[in-house]
Amino acid sequence: MKIETALVAAVQKAVETLYGQQIDEKQVQLQKTKKEFEGHLTLVVFPFVRLARKKPEEVAQEIGEQLQQTDIVASFNVVKGFLNLVIAPKAWIELLADIDAADKYGFVPVTDQSPLMMIEYSSPNTNKPLHLGHVRNNLLGWSLAQLEEANGNRVVKTNIVNDRGIHICKSMLAWVKYGNGETPETSGKKGDHLIGDYYVAFDKHYREEVKELQARYMAEGLNEEEAKAKAEQEAPLIKEAHEMLVKWEQGDAEVRALWEKMNSWVYAGFDETYKALGVSFDKIYYESNTYLVGRKKVEEGLEKNLFIRKADNSVWADLTAEGLDQKLLLRSDGTSVYMTQDIGTAEMRFNDYPIDKMVYVVGNEQNYHFQVLSILLDKLGFEWGKSLVHFSYGMVELPNGKMKSREGTVVDADDLIAEMKCQARQTIDAAGKFGERTEEEKDEVARIVGLGALKYFLLKVDARKNMLFNPAESIDFNGNTGPFIQYTYARIRSILRKAEAEQMQVSCNFAATPEISTKEEAVVQHLSDFASVVRQAGEEFAPNAIANYCYELAKEYNQFYHDYKVLGETDENKRQFRLVLSRNVAKVLRLGMGLLGIEMPERM
Repeated sequence: MKIETALVAAVQKAVETLYGQQIDEKQVQLQKTKKEFEGHLTLVVFPFVRLARKKPEEVAQEIGEQLQQTDIVASFNVVKGFLNLVIAPKAWIELLADIDAADKYGFVPVTDQSPLMMIEYSSPNTNKPLHLGHVRNNLLGWSLAQLEEANGNRVVKTNIVNDRGIHICKSMLAWVKYGNGETPETSGKKGDHLIGDYYVAFDKHYREEVKELQARYMAEGLNEEEAKAKAEQEAPLIKEAHEMLVKWEQGDAEVRALWEKMNSWVYAGFDETYKALGVSFDKIYYESNTYLVGRKKVEEGLEKNLFIRKADNSVWADLTAEGLDQKLLLRSDGTSVYMTQDIGTAEMRFNDYPIDKMVYVVGNEQNYHFQVLSILLDKLGFEWGKSLVHFSYGMVELPNGKMKSREGTVVDADDLIAEMKCQARQTIDAAGKFGERTEEEKDEVARIVGLGALKYFLLKVDARKNMLFNPAESIDFNGNTGPFIQYTYARIRSILRKAEAEQMQVSCNFAATPEISTKEEAVVQHLSDFASVVRQAGEEFAPNAIANYCYELAKEYNQFYHDYKVLGETDENKRQFRLVLSRNVAKVLRLGMGLLGIEMPERM
């Protein structure tokens, strides 16, 4: 049983014994004792003053004396209306035994009756490779999924691929015009990179056409702004792209065949990147399917007078009653917008799964979009519409241009992953931590550490904030970094392997109650906090809370390890306790970092 749970029950009993009053457990307020006072946990006694009709100090003294008669409290001290409690060594040992007995300490089991939560993340376009923004998105989405499952939810991880529209046609048209039949196989490029190159090629040629036309229109008497606007509309390339989009919408066999071929290249490229990042999906939806469903759903809403049709034949949602504006759903030519596609995706998902909660992992530039979507889905009858969660996160940037992609404007995800592995390899080599390892082993450790550094650095920050990602700073074996926590874990695993080799006892079956230090008590107390941190992080959708918990636990353990012997301890009971303590620190670090999608190396 958790010490806090046992204390709450003991306080309830003490109040009833002393003052003849029964109290609710919610009235018992426990918090960690401030560092300047002696104690582990502090009871706030003010809620009981009225019941006792005595001064706060007297109430604290009386409750303290009652609690000291239990097996939980060794001693206490009173500071005004606060009762500081020193927990008995036996209670810490029993708590560690409880933690040790639970393979997934702090996790809530998932059953067939558990609530179903769907989490959408990634949402790439098929005209370019994944970039740094997608990396943060995918890592946040994956971590949220692990975190919510650890809190007892069934989780479905989904992705919506933006595989249609004018931007896709731009890449397709550029490949037709300038590609000479180039494929991923003939070029040696990943498919998503190849298509991204043609998207850039389109833009390059389009801008040249616009520049030339703009000069001509200005010579004909238009001002610079008018000439540019007309040139952007009249450029042959953009007209051809729109013609290709119309053919796609009409189901033209040749255009559709090209679209399918080029998209297949992109999907193969995306899959490689997802695998390297360690993320995956249970279900992938495609806008090329969902936009038709969305259009039909909007038309149904129009028949029910939920929406309005204007004189130009466009369809709108009037949200002025909700304090918002009017939102376009169908253009005058009947084509859909992103909002319509999101409605269609929701319809398909609701038909596929009995969703209790829907979470969209999308950047904060889309805050208004999801405010509107929530209202529209609720109007259309989706049970989870009003309570949908937009997990809104900030932008991430790099401090320099070292890892710019071939486009020259975006940090490419594959380049970033490769660079992180390279930096990890160099850092570990320079620190002399590899020892006698094969090249394959070194590469594997560099992969685990490099990706761990990337993931931890991106996830330790409050997701709502914009952040600066510094690759060199992230791969540091000191400070609040992934490698620091991974190294602590690897160190503990090394200790446990040596203990096993020397056949040392590593269990909670102590011959006698071992003496434990205040630092060891602090580590056990920190371990016990894991369950409440997981619960709170799940409620608040806060992976950063898990990251920072793991850092504090690793730091706490390293302080203990610096001051006390483990394998070298001659007192067998103390050594056994410290080995069990070490084993559980490693276990909780592995569980916690696993919630962030971070692997832990057995050796470094």
